[in-house]
Amino acid sequence: MNSELIHLSFYRFFRMGDETALAKHRANLKAVCQELGLKGTILLASEGVNAMVSGTRQAIDQFKSYIQETLGVDNHLFKEGNVPVHAFERMLVKIKKEIISVGDTELRPDEQTAQRISPAELKLWLDQKKPMILLDTRNSYEIEVGTFHGAEEFKLDSSRQFAQKAAENLDKLKDRPVVTFCTGGIRCEKASALLMKLGVKDVYQLDGGILRYFEENGTAHFDGTCFVFDWRLSVDGNLAPTARATEEDREFGRHRRFR
Repeated sequence: MNSELIHLSFYRFFRMGDETALAKHRANLKAVCQELGLKGTILLASEGVNAMVSGTRQAIDQFKSYIQETLGVDNHLFKEGNVPVHAFERMLVKIKKEIISVGDTELRPDEQTAQRISPAELKLWLDQKKPMILLDTRNSYEIEVGTFHGAEEFKLDSSRQFAQKAAENLDKLKDRPVVTFCTGGIRCEKASALLMKLGVKDVYQLDGGILRYFEENGTAHFDGTCFVFDWRLSVDGNLAPTARATEEDREFGRHRRFR
């Protein structure tokens, strides 16, 4: 196995343009990824970009430069980890209606989302036992693998159920600050926008999600590991693949779901 591969993920909400503009971005990204030998999945929509790719260190650095130049993705939005094999078996660039859905297609997270809370500040709040609602915006099967101590959830089978479940649970969210979190930041960013639209006043989003929190704080205040949507299945506090990823998964990357 090649131990030098880098797994890269990132997202950005911004206006990407009409169908013609999206098709041009798709064609250019496919060409660049093919040239660099990357594998993974990139989702494009009018609301932005969401990506998970893997490749050599040199290829990933070149790709990041291209993404920064063409899509305006800031360097701090990139999340990296070392992997023994590619995240996926092939390279796909897809155009979708949304790069992530929380059940409300009218949201504009590029215009308004909740205030970001850094992993360091969230850990401090947890150390101090500050009164708040830690809201896990992920699906139930992800949460079963691991989540923050005392976190609340809406028992989602799909992220598309979030808007309905949030409306049903509004009364529980009004008395204390609500801190939304997810795997890498994209779902909790859009979920925070939805909560603000519903009238929840004191809302935050964990900047960079659980993965960024692990980078800075390890598993402090966290039970279990973090579910991910590739062959790794979950990662530990050091962002290393866990025992859930079998040798078969490592060799063939058969866990292909992407969120």
